[in-house]
Amino acid sequence: MKKLDAYSVSIGVLGAVDTFLTATIILVPVWVTFIAWASFFILGGKSAGLKQSIASNLTGIVIASLTLLTITALGGSPLIAAICVGLGSAAMVQASKVPLLVAIPAIVWGFASTVGTTVATGVPITTVGITNPGLVAAAAMILGGLFGYLSEFWGDAMTTSEVAPARDQTRV
Repeated sequence: MKKLDAYSVSIGVLGAVDTFLTATIILVPVWVTFIAWASFFILGGKSAGLKQSIASNLTGIVIASLTLLTITALGGSPLIAAICVGLGSAAMVQASKVPLLVAIPAIVWGFASTVGTTVATGVPITTVGITNPGLVAAAAMILGGLFGYLSEFWGDAMTTSEVAPARDQTRV
C-alpha cells in the first residue's frame, strides 16, 4: 500500500479510537490529543519526534499553568492578564534555547491547549487534583503523542516499498 494510503487507514482508524476513548474512558479533550498528534508528526515522528513533541508540549503546559496562576493571584484584570501572557510568551521563546525544545510552535500548542482546556471545562487552574486543567492537558498531550507514534508505526508497517526496476548496465 502506498504510504499516504497506509497513513490514511492508520490515522483514520486510530482517530476514531481516540475519539471514542476520550469520550468514554479517558476523559480528556479530544482536540488536545489531535494537536499533540500533529505536533508529533511536524517534529519528524519516530522516537525523537515523540520525545521532542511531548517535552515541548509539556513545557508549554507548565508555562501556561504558571501564567494562569499568576493572573489569578494578581486579580485577573485584562491588563494583568495581558502582561502575564506577554511574559509567558517570552518564556516560551526563552525555553527554546534548550536543544530539546527548539520547536517554539510545539511549546505554544501546549500553552494554548492548557488555556483552552481551562476555558472549555470551566475548571480553574487553582483546582487541586486530576481535574486540574494543566494535568488534563498534559494527559491529553501525552496520549496524542502516543497516538501519533502508533499511527506512524502502523502506517509504516502497511506501506510497501516501491523499488524501481534495476537499470541494465550492459547498454550504454
